[in-house]
Amino acid sequence: MTSFLPAVAEQLFKEVQKTYQEKTQIPDDLLIALRFVFGSCALQALDLVDQRSVTCVSSPSGRRAYQVMGGSGLLYTCYTYCHYCPCPAFSYTVLRRNESLLCKHILAAYLSQAMGLFQQETLSDQHMSNILSGRAAATDT
Repeated sequence: MTSFLPAVAEQLFKEVQKTYQEKTQIPDDLLIALRFVFGSCALQALDLVDQRSVTCVSSPSGRRAYQVMGGSGLLYTCYTYCHYCPCPAFSYTVLRRNESLLCKHILAAYLSQAMGLFQQETLSDQHMSNILSGRAAATDT
């Protein structure tokens, strides 16, 4: 995963991956642990995963990001490798107030990765550059 997250969070993602592969569901005790570590955004993130709102976009050059369709219908491009999301909740609760480790969009990206429940889309290097630089419309693929 990433060294930006505490070891307990990374261990939770490993447990999600292991149990989801075996049972195709997350047991209650693991749901409680996710809620304890990530707060209210855990259930919101799982809802985004259930709705198949996460797409991993990649390019031939190897660049990769996750696009998450938020509940409001806005598309957020999240970067798990540097732990960043452009949503207002990330700016406020994670960066400004330091009240949370992640926003629901980044958490959904991590969970969808662990559960293997994301859509995959390959883009040209130019299009990926435009997305990463913020010059492309998020829905223009």
